[in-house]
Amino acid sequence: MEKVTLGMTGITVNKNGFGALPMQRISRAEAVNLVRRAREGGIDFFDTARYYTDSEEKLGEALYGIREQVYIATKTGAQDAEGFWADLHTSLGNLRTEYVDLYQFHNPSFCPVPGDGTGLYEAMLEAKERGMIRHIGITNHRLSVAQEAIDSGLYETLQFPFCYLSGEKELALVEACRDKQMGFIAMKALSGGLITDSAAAYAYLAQFDNVLPIWGIQRESELEEFLSYISAPPIMTEEIQALIHRDREELSGEFCRGCGYCMPCPAGIEIHNCARMSLLLRRSPSALQLTEEVQEKMKKIETCLHCNQCRSKCPYELDTPALLEKNYEDYQRVLAGEIRV
Repeated sequence: MEKVTLGMTGITVNKNGFGALPMQRISRAEAVNLVRRAREGGIDFFDTARYYTDSEEKLGEALYGIREQVYIATKTGAQDAEGFWADLHTSLGNLRTEYVDLYQFHNPSFCPVPGDGTGLYEAMLEAKERGMIRHIGITNHRLSVAQEAIDSGLYETLQFPFCYLSGEKELALVEACRDKQMGFIAMKALSGGLITDSAAAYAYLAQFDNVLPIWGIQRESELEEFLSYISAPPIMTEEIQALIHRDREELSGEFCRGCGYCMPCPAGIEIHNCARMSLLLRRSPSALQLTEEVQEKMKKIETCLHCNQCRSKCPYELDTPALLEKNYEDYQRVLAGEIRV
């Protein structure tokens, strides 16, 4: 059974972390059964967030009575100390626990530090002193904020997108965390669904002994797939290397990761899916993307206000309006039969 230690926190867990964001999309009963099965199968690190609607409540119910067997990480997107305390008290209630093992700032546009005027980091320290949280972390999608967090020495963990499509800059973050004895948690390990071979994703990340991947799980079949890797972890083979090489060639350049930080759209466009529709058509069963419902969602691109709000919010600095237009043009050609997928 492969394990990973999150830097100086001393938290040592199975190398399969459970990402609870997708649990928003399933019933409470389904979510509770899924989490309990994950724990029975050996998963002991669960990641959620205050912003994930009812995810914390479902997780809290599922882990009630076995709290001491697991590590729980959650997040706050608060902009000031007042919001921080409100989020923390709500999370503790939802999770049915007296403390959170890892409390993280949720994708802030800046790196909170003492004396920055927000009171956020000071609140983190006070919460830790009061025993409400045990470790302090930060999540982000911006390289500059992530690097600042590492350099600050104020954070015990960094959660950042990392998978076999990542480049040299992301690899440098992983190594910097190792040097600073800072835990590295890999989100988007399947690149928002664009990576379709979980064994390849696991084998790649298994090469980094300081990286804990968290897998977004909402189906029992997905869970069983990852649980099977506990007893028989995939290893890097020539076949997997070839697959990774092909995916890197196909997914090179600018593409939407589906993180959703561009939302909501004032025109009602489902940007985080529409801006990557060309890839979804080719990397998942195309019939799922050609329904009347999806066609209506894609047609909304015609109502784009060109306000550039999505572009300004994108942590990857993508030209989102241009991506929407490009994907819509391709989608129309697929519908017309001009392109086969």
